[in-house]
Amino acid sequence: MTDLGGIELTEKILLFADPGIDDSLAIIYALLNPNIELVGIVTSYGNVSKEQATANAYYLLQLANQTQIPIIPGAANPVEQEEASNIYYPEIHGAEGMGPIRPPGDLQYQVHSFETIRTIINRYPNEIVIVDTGRSTSLATALILFNEEIKKVKAFYLMGGAFFVPGNVTALAEANFYGDPTATNYVLTHAHNLTITPLNVTQYALLTSEMVQRLTQEGNTPFGALLSPIFEFYYNAYQKNIPNIQGAPIHDLLTVMIVANPTIVEYVYYDPKVINGDSEAKGMSFIDIRPTSPKGKTRIAVKLDYEKFVEEFLNVMLILD
Repeated sequence: MTDLGGIELTEKILLFADPGIDDSLAIIYALLNPNIELVGIVTSYGNVSKEQATANAYYLLQLANQTQIPIIPGAANPVEQEEASNIYYPEIHGAEGMGPIRPPGDLQYQVHSFETIRTIINRYPNEIVIVDTGRSTSLATALILFNEEIKKVKAFYLMGGAFFVPGNVTALAEANFYGDPTATNYVLTHAHNLTITPLNVTQYALLTSEMVQRLTQEGNTPFGALLSPIFEFYYNAYQKNIPNIQGAPIHDLLTVMIVANPTIVEYVYYDPKVINGDSEAKGMSFIDIRPTSPKGKTRIAVKLDYEKFVEEFLNVMLILD
């Protein structure tokens, strides 16, 4: 949310996503937040296939009666094809991406061409915020194809990376940056006004049983029936890997949240890079923090104010003033 002379301005978000439970919660949050206007969703592979991600995104828009929002299918594979290029995560997100929730098998929907990204940016020059909560392949492609239009984008936000903390797909790498490090490095180099939310903060953005219970009891949104079963599936999956965890981290929702409320996290400024190639360090993100090294332009979130996060989440999901 931007304040100009006491007037609250709505942030126009073009979301790149691969729903996925936490991507789905990010979409739900964006649809419910009065300070966010979701102007399009670019779907791609990652947590699920591109085709399943597209169906999941439309299903959420249908529940919200917001099917006028264009869905734009993006990449189906990373830039560099490997034997393990398309490893999905059914143990975390379920076979179809939303835990036990399955969109209707006969779901009919219209999709828009990739060129629609150019149209949206031109329609709202210097207003669009691009948020990428999945693999970077589709966004890198857009940066290459629409290089002149991209200059009109207001800001970029990426969910990805892990700086001096363990990864979540390997010991060193976070899943999004690991999935296509070539594309991620291109985005890190060419995206302007860039903010990154790495595992440093997103792993602490925990959705708890108490929060979900309150949403179920007090909430009045089109998504009420989804929240409890999705959360239980997601939480159980995380408990198997982290037995003492107190909730389920909603990485992607936090990334959308700080567009409208940036004070939820604290930042440092560096120019990050990602290790490419076939090695144990593939996908590892790093910054040069030596005292003599220059600081950078990329804003990297490093510390979460959990109380502010919970307050913001409940205010939007319960539609409170």
